[in-house]
Amino acid sequence: MDAPQVRGRRGRGKRRLRCALAPPGTGRSAGPPPSSLAGAGLSREPRNRGGPQLPVWFLGGGGLRRNMALVGNGAELEADEDIFEDALESISMAKESMYHALGYSTIVVLQAVMTFEQQDIQNGISAMKDALQTCQKYRKKCTVVESFSSLLSRGSLEQLTEEEMHAEICYAECLLQKAALTFVQDENMINFIKGGLKIRTSYQIYKECLSILHVIQKNKGEQQFFYEFEGGVKLGIGAFNLMLSLLPARIIRLLEFIGFSGNRELGLLQLQEGASGRSMRSPLCCLTILAFHTYISLILGTGEVNVVEAENLLAPFLRQFPNGSLMLFYHARIELLKGNVEEAQEIFRKCISVQEEWKQFHHLCYWELMWIYVFQQNWMKAYYYSDLLCKESKWSKATYVFLKAAILSMLPEEDVVATKEDVVTLFRQVDSLKQRIAGKSIPTEKFAVRKSRRYSASLPAPVKLIVPALEMMYVWNGFPVVSKRKDLSENLLVTVEKAEAALQNENISDYSVDDECLVKLLKGCCLKNLQRPLQAELCFNHVIQSEKLLKYDHYLVPFTLFELAFLYKSQGEIDKAIKTLETARNNYKDYSMESRLHFRIQAALHLWKKTSSD
Repeated sequence: MDAPQVRGRRGRGKRRLRCALAPPGTGRSAGPPPSSLAGAGLSREPRNRGGPQLPVWFLGGGGLRRNMALVGNGAELEADEDIFEDALESISMAKESMYHALGYSTIVVLQAVMTFEQQDIQNGISAMKDALQTCQKYRKKCTVVESFSSLLSRGSLEQLTEEEMHAEICYAECLLQKAALTFVQDENMINFIKGGLKIRTSYQIYKECLSILHVIQKNKGEQQFFYEFEGGVKLGIGAFNLMLSLLPARIIRLLEFIGFSGNRELGLLQLQEGASGRSMRSPLCCLTILAFHTYISLILGTGEVNVVEAENLLAPFLRQFPNGSLMLFYHARIELLKGNVEEAQEIFRKCISVQEEWKQFHHLCYWELMWIYVFQQNWMKAYYYSDLLCKESKWSKATYVFLKAAILSMLPEEDVVATKEDVVTLFRQVDSLKQRIAGKSIPTEKFAVRKSRRYSASLPAPVKLIVPALEMMYVWNGFPVVSKRKDLSENLLVTVEKAEAALQNENISDYSVDDECLVKLLKGCCLKNLQRPLQAELCFNHVIQSEKLLKYDHYLVPFTLFELAFLYKSQGEIDKAIKTLETARNNYKDYSMESRLHFRIQAALHLWKKTSSD
């Protein structure tokens, strides 16, 4: 099979790219780096220049001089070619070296995730299939009897050769990535089942590898590449445990029935140990923890972010590579979560300016800048970045177009006219832009489609949404971010109260109660941020008492109960808070963003019940 082509920018000669993440203390002339990214290959130079020849299956990695290179235009650590062109150089070795195979295929998969183009997704699947075949050559050959039992029996663990151990880890990583692409390749049920089986197999391999690690730990000095194997195990076990622990309780119970388990503390511990190690996967462990603290905890968790740990993890890498794109991105994200909004703005802009190779990375920065301007209620600037996302990014067109229309709805009519945009037309486009992944609609897109129905051409006249940009800000859990800034919270409260007053002058419609309850929820969040709990509780109770009058936005009541629980928690009423969360979880179903709320409830209950028992 011909290797899928990786697209790079041509005609510019050799470009120099900045290293985005590498273990601190490494440099170009300081010898081979102690760790690097499997997805970008390893150092061309062997680790032990005076030591034994590296085996074919390892070959010292391949293709890149830098460690976790992402994108840049040349500064601290320089490389000779574009990361994708370097990947092409690894193809010849990918048939023999499992690490070259894993590295090359990971880059192809990364491009597929970045572009979301079907051809790139197919290329990623093909590359990963080839990588799996390469890894398979080095895996332990099982007898017929063994194939019907577990992957490896306890008695055979010590008999595994070093290359067979590494083959298991590389195989598990490839399988997991192929499963992820299978989900987005097509929306049929067969692919969904295939992807699920691959994930389960990968998980079982990681569990077996953890058992192997415990067995060989005492003889690690005899293992030439022990730390690489250890790093792979810690990344896999840590990431699996961390991600599975986030799932709602009812899903966890189902997954436990088929052999999965998720322990958040174990997951974080494994990743922390992996991040502090010296394997090529150390940076990936670090990135996983950073993603958990700066994104997942906010969107799918309680919103209570461990900024201190994130800063401590990032600090050594940021000192070594102060202009690395990935470093700048996480630096900006941490500053934003600390409430340093203006500093975050500047760093995100710098993150955009330092590289041009991966435009999709710019889109992440556009997304962040758009929300920063929403927090500041600089609607014209927010519109600018939402428009860029609509034009350039393919990740979620329905969400982008809805957000653009929602932001324009916050502007005075004359400003909207100046943009030459038609808000009604934009809202009507949303339904046609929704997509499906793994056969399921994306929850935020479903939410946008439902809200856009108020502008349907089948209605006698559009029914305007009330503060739609602030509603989406709530959906994306933006209020905990602005809670660090009293001035922003006060300004948001003014806007919400103006909307509340305007509703009093509107004609009664089918949406009147829903709009009133939305405004009360947003007002309660602002008041909670401003440490005015009694007034916030009045707003939340108004929504809960209006439950039977709601016609469309049934999500408002369980989400309001969630906010009320946090209000009780802040006042020291932990048992009352837990009971309120359980009411939100158990008494409501089939509402918008239900799965997202269940993720957040699970995260809160995990923390609060532990605190209560202590």
